[in-house]
Amino acid sequence: MTQPSEPTLQSLLPEPAENADDPADIERPFEIRVADRISHLPPYLFARINQLTYQKRRAGNDVIDMSMGNPSDPPSQRVIDKLSEAANDPRNHGYAPALGIMSLRREVASRYLKKWGVRLDPEGEVISTLGSKEGFGHLCLAIIGPGDSAIVPAPSYPAHVYGVALASGKAVLIDTTDPDRYLSDIAKTCETIQPKMVIVNFPHNPTATVVGPDFYRDVVKLANRYGFMLVSDLAYADVTFDGYESPSILAVDGAKRFAVEFTTMSKGFNMAGWRVGFCAGNREIVRALGTIKTYYDYGMFRPIQIAAIMALRHGEADVAEQAKVYEKRRDVLCDGLARIGWNVTVPKASMFVWAKIPEPFASRMTSMEFATKLLEEADVAVSPGAGFGAAGEGYVRLALIENENRLRQAVRQIGRALGDELKVAASQREAG
Repeated sequence: MTQPSEPTLQSLLPEPAENADDPADIERPFEIRVADRISHLPPYLFARINQLTYQKRRAGNDVIDMSMGNPSDPPSQRVIDKLSEAANDPRNHGYAPALGIMSLRREVASRYLKKWGVRLDPEGEVISTLGSKEGFGHLCLAIIGPGDSAIVPAPSYPAHVYGVALASGKAVLIDTTDPDRYLSDIAKTCETIQPKMVIVNFPHNPTATVVGPDFYRDVVKLANRYGFMLVSDLAYADVTFDGYESPSILAVDGAKRFAVEFTTMSKGFNMAGWRVGFCAGNREIVRALGTIKTYYDYGMFRPIQIAAIMALRHGEADVAEQAKVYEKRRDVLCDGLARIGWNVTVPKASMFVWAKIPEPFASRMTSMEFATKLLEEADVAVSPGAGFGAAGEGYVRLALIENENRLRQAVRQIGRALGDELKVAASQREAG
């Protein structure tokens, strides 16, 4: 008896349609249907500025770029040397622990104790992240679900809004430029909805608003009263001026019942591209973030972690010196803008100047139009305030990433572009 033959792949395929070889069918593009979480994201509002900057540079223009908070200074040489040494050790090229090597987490706990007097258990209350942005996004996936609300500062660092949105949550935006009002608005909001999470971000990106320890004591009291989790984004803690020091929410008694805090080595340590960040605080929240991370990544390259230990252990003087560099740049930029008739608020922290668009331009231009004018006519790139949500309209953000001479040149070019209109408006203000 003849045994039936095994089915072939060809025999399992459906019969081709009569017109299967029609060239029109072959060339018809296949429709890629992305997930709703992607299709619901708004257009990237900085894309036009980025494209114009690229085009101008391709055309040979020397664009002074203050649009992105991307540190232009290198880390300490000792940190770079440690990275090289560790990378030359063949034992360091395998997968690293997703939560971070224990020696690094111990250094983070040590720094919290020295800087803020906060005791942390490196085993259960500290986790390393691939920068604070990655950590926050994955924390949202761990904590936020469909129907959950999170209070987000406005104007908003985009990752705070869209980290919540990508986790299928709802971002409730509250103006944060007046911290006392921010607290009262949180309380009012909690009377009508039950947020699962409240985000605090001081020094604030983009506005550079700062707070004192009393703010954190008050927001912890609100968390106790209304039962929400607290997430503090302390990315700019190391970039402070005029004697101001950023407090930590974890220094408040009882804060670890509700709160975690993100810190990063991107700014003060000049390690932005290295992607070294940390989440510390409440054990259960840290554990939830760690659970998500074990499914998504194997942790950062071990030599980077070893170099980060070197930076944390021996780099406080470097951090303080870098803050002085930003302070000098701040003074050059703010003083220069004032001389051409554009008075801006002088920040006490962060690497940004949040500048209200001056008259007569504010009354006839959006922030995108004003930023485009500076780029097209002054070869200076800044971030339009609208890129940080509706609350940012009427402002632009200038990053202190260029050296002092470049900042002086930027002021001269802005002065020429804005011309007599700015001077006339300034004279009218002075006249009353």
